[in-house]
Amino acid sequence: MAKLSRNEARKRRHKRVRKKVHGTPERPRLNVFRSLTHIYAQIIDDEAGTTLVSASTIDRELRPLMAGKTKTEQARLVGEKLAERALAKGITRVVFDRGGYKYFGRVKALADGARAGGLEF
Repeated sequence: MAKLSRNEARKRRHKRVRKKVHGTPERPRLNVFRSLTHIYAQIIDDEAGTTLVSASTIDRELRPLMAGKTKTEQARLVGEKLAERALAKGITRVVFDRGGYKYFGRVKALADGARAGGLEF
């Protein structure tokens, strides 16, 4: 069997996680996608198949705050902004979907930022 690329391996892990993690209207799923330079997070209602709230490092609102910060600090800011937007829409509890990434570094920083902002998971 051929060796999987890093992204294919991540997608396989993500599929495994998604068998157990499912977002409902009462408790939507907080999904994380991490590229080499940016991090994206969205809160998804899987039953309706819709994105309720999103935030990322390329967000117009957040872009000016990103200058001169490390990627981990940027991820924390994205988490805090996501939580702020979610609370404004009445979302307080979510299930965390790490997207096949290790719960470490930027992914952990985003989760900590979201918790600090008031999300529960």
